[in-house]
Amino acid sequence: QVQLVESGGGLVQPGGSLRLSCAGFGFTFWNRDMKWYRQAPGKERELVASISGDSSRIFYEDSVKGRFTISRLNTRSTVHLQMDSLKPEDTAVYFCYADGLNYWGQGTRVTVSS
Repeated sequence: QVQLVESGGGLVQPGGSLRLSCAGFGFTFWNRDMKWYRQAPGKERELVASISGDSSRIFYEDSVKGRFTISRLNTRSTVHLQMDSLKPEDTAVYFCYADGLNYWGQGTRVTVSS
C-alpha cells in the first residue's frame, strides 16, 4: 500500500526555520523523482521543489530559491525540505509527492507568523 507521511510542520516566527520530512512506503523510492508542493489558504497547490532519484537534478520555485533546500536519503526512503528565512507568505500545507504515483499524503501545516 502506497503511503507518504509528512512531518515537521508547525508555527514559526518570520525569519525562522523548519525542516520537513516525508517517508515513503509501499513503492520503489530510490529511482523516483520526489517533489514538495504547498497549498496556501484560498490558493491552488503549487510546486515548491523537486529532486531526481540520484539527487543530480534539483528544482526550486523562484520564491524559495536560496532559502529552501531539498534533499533525500534513499536508504531510508525519505525526502526532506529545509526551510530557512521563512516568510509569512510561506504559510501553507506542505505535501510531498512521488512522481508517477497518483497519491497525496495528509500534508504538514506550516504557519509563519509573529
